[in-house]
Amino acid sequence: MTADPLAFSPEMEVLKAVHLLLEHRLSGAPVVDGDGRLLGFFSEKDGLKVALNASYYEQPGGPVGQYMTREVLTLTASSSMADAIELFVAHHYRCYPILDGGRLVGQLCRRDALMALEKLW
Repeated sequence: MTADPLAFSPEMEVLKAVHLLLEHRLSGAPVVDGDGRLLGFFSEKDGLKVALNASYYEQPGGPVGQYMTREVLTLTASSSMADAIELFVAHHYRCYPILDGGRLVGQLCRRDALMALEKLW
């Protein structure tokens, strides 16, 4: 788990968010309000929607909140690694925000789960 995950505000300029994903080599990051409550998730796929919008309608950019995915599957701080792996296997998502009391406390990516498993071998 990444305990201090990259997170975006819904007002952040989407092109800056894309730059940060690339800079941090992440496939996505949570979108949170000022209190750390999860509002959505902005992924590489959402970034590609921005690119299509720019090419079709000549409208590059806008706020992250305009492009983010609003329905997000999450894990809780008490979720087991088996719970997380079941989600990874059942769904196509690469990362899941981890919430504690409704607030973002971390993010778990497929790579994190594989690294945890490797330590057990």
